[in-house]
Amino acid sequence: MTDSLNELKQKLENFVVERDWAQFHSPKNLAMAMIVEAAELVEHFQWNTEAESHELSAEKREQVGHELADTFVYLLRISQVLNIDLIEAANNKIALNALKYPVEKARGKNNKYTDYQ
Repeated sequence: MTDSLNELKQKLENFVVERDWAQFHSPKNLAMAMIVEAAELVEHFQWNTEAESHELSAEKREQVGHELADTFVYLLRISQVLNIDLIEAANNKIALNALKYPVEKARGKNNKYTDYQ
C-alpha cells in the first residue's frame, strides 16, 4: 500500500503505462472524467438532509470512498499530464484565499470574497 503522494503518483503512472492509456489522457478527457466521478459522488448525497449527509452507513461510506478515490485519481492524473505540483498549487491557493478571505472579515461567514472589498 502506498502512503505518500509521490508513491501514489508512481503507482498511477505505472498503471497507465501498463495499459497503454496515456494516449487517452488528454487534460480535456481527464477533466471530463473527473467531473463525471464528482457527479457520482454528489449522487450519494442528493436529497439528503445536512444531518443525513454526516451519518452514512458503512456501505454508503465505502461507496462514497470509492467515488472520492476516483475523483482524486483523475485529479492526480491531470496534474501529472500537465506537470503541476499539486502540493505547491494547493499551498499557493491557500495563501491567495487567505488574502481574499481575511479572518477579521470572513470568520463565521460564507460570503463570497467580493463581498469583503
